[in-house]
Amino acid sequence: MTKIEIIGTGCAKCNRLFANAEQAVKDLKIAAEVIKVTDIDEIVNRGVMLTPALFINGESRAEGRVPDVNEIKNMLTEKGL
Repeated sequence: MTKIEIIGTGCAKCNRLFANAEQAVKDLKIAAEVIKVTDIDEIVNRGVMLTPALFINGESRAEGRVPDVNEIKNMLTEKGL
């Protein structure tokens, strides 16, 4: 199962990224877990300097911006997920 993590403190941009990721998963009809990571220590441990950040299967895919639904779908399909 694909693991999608939204890294951030819960700001409006973080929430928008979470919604975009959920919509991308729904549109693609794939099995994926979309979770929020809001713990400051975890954010620092991952080396995230700008939030929100998007991680797919542990790999950083975007930082400091909100990819739209189509961009997230492209990220998910380019790896054959």
